[in-house]
Amino acid sequence: MASVACTIAKSLNFLESRGTKTFCNNHLSGSFNSRVTFAGYRKWNNLSTFYIKGSLSSSRINAIPRASSDETMKQPGFSDMRKEERLVVLVIGGGGREHALCYALQRSPSCDAVFCAPGNAGISNSGNATCISDLNILDSKAAIAFCRSRGVGLVVVGPEAPLVSGLVNDLVEAGIPTFGPSSEAAALEGSKDFMKKLCDKYGIPTAKYQTFTNPSDAKKYIKEQGAPIVVKADGLAAGKGVIVAMTLEEAYDAIDLMLVNGAFGSAGSRVIIEEFLEGEEASFFALVDGETAMPLESAQDHKRVGDGDTGPNTGGMGAYSPAPILTRELESVVMETIISPTVKGMAEEGRKFVGVLYAGLMIEKKTGMPKLIEYNVRFGDPECQVLMLRLESDLAQVLLAACRGELGKVSLNWSPGSAMVVVMASRGYPGSYEKGTVIRNLEEAETVAPMVKIFHAGTALDSNGNFIASGGRVLGVTAKGKDLEEARERAYKAAEVIDWPEGFFRQDIGRRALRHRHLATNR
Repeated sequence: MASVACTIAKSLNFLESRGTKTFCNNHLSGSFNSRVTFAGYRKWNNLSTFYIKGSLSSSRINAIPRASSDETMKQPGFSDMRKEERLVVLVIGGGGREHALCYALQRSPSCDAVFCAPGNAGISNSGNATCISDLNILDSKAAIAFCRSRGVGLVVVGPEAPLVSGLVNDLVEAGIPTFGPSSEAAALEGSKDFMKKLCDKYGIPTAKYQTFTNPSDAKKYIKEQGAPIVVKADGLAAGKGVIVAMTLEEAYDAIDLMLVNGAFGSAGSRVIIEEFLEGEEASFFALVDGETAMPLESAQDHKRVGDGDTGPNTGGMGAYSPAPILTRELESVVMETIISPTVKGMAEEGRKFVGVLYAGLMIEKKTGMPKLIEYNVRFGDPECQVLMLRLESDLAQVLLAACRGELGKVSLNWSPGSAMVVVMASRGYPGSYEKGTVIRNLEEAETVAPMVKIFHAGTALDSNGNFIASGGRVLGVTAKGKDLEEARERAYKAAEVIDWPEGFFRQDIGRRALRHRHLATNR
């Protein structure tokens, strides 16, 4: 065993000099005489972490310092090596969330290869995954054929559309472990009316509401309730189907938009009208294996497009983790009153949920208690970016455990400090915007400060090899720091370096959290 440590120690300087994944064919002596692949190396506080792949397979040796082999043997985790299953992973999707998942999976010691379909230019260029741009993610037969041809042992479905369409059902039926809910369970996001009725049946705290298909009846109810009030399209509307109406006229216009003009098609043929909750929004994530729920670290996003939470809602303009408003005590309340009843209720309804439950919460100002605003059934975007930057566990093994109903056998480790992401979007978003505008200085931005990572949400390459914008939300400039101030400073410093005149970003991401911390300090 000491020879293993010696081989690793001798490789430190070589690996450091490369700065990227390095593959070394070393033969170790004694009973461990086998080929080893050094497929990952990181330094944290003068400690080095190695992931060893091969027939020593999948042993993980944590926190090995620059020391003699005897000292090395004393490090935590060195003797506690366990055999892990080698995995080839396919990530379904092509946005910033999927880039973050690919990034975390590539760093997983048990992951041999990562594919992403369709992916995007930024994911491909980063080397975090091999992108399969011509694989139709809504074609189950094509997805199954690809998985079988490449030996895929785990599929992770990112966006909501393939979840609701039943891709997971087909993959699981074909015997391919897939992380994500069935189409029946995805109704938690696919139909807000379904989610609200589940809350009613199982006593999950949420805003008072009514559901309508007739515009006259809807407007009558709005008049009775008064403004402000919230109008929601029942189905999936690409994050744009929620209108917070501050006046009656705005609410009436929202009804006309959805029920009369059909702006969201069948997704808006039924609307939910609910009370306006005053307080602060927060995001809560839990991994679920059908029966057991495991909370992730907290995060908080910024939905409105403009500084000071002004303008229309978007898919998210930035996020940070952890979220100070979600204290450990409050997280326990969320698990007990919202997440656990949901998991139990879905099982009792014959819709057992496997995947990520993303609860959009309102921490009410008048009570300080959480209420459920909505469920998403996948990792949030951009919250996923900050969570994956902080995650230190083997994501592939954790998600595989969820697929097998074995979440109770794994645990999650998170880096200390904070992470923050600033979303850069095309000018005009969430309305109409120009595509094809050139983005420069991305490599420089990632090196302007330590622990900066740029996740690509909507980029492509032009004929000259330049990155161009291909969507509304385009980049997620993400950074880690010892605290939120440092993470925020690094993220904005990197964003300022990016040369993209046709893009914009909010200037106030994270300010609410800093205000919470300062208030708590003063108290």
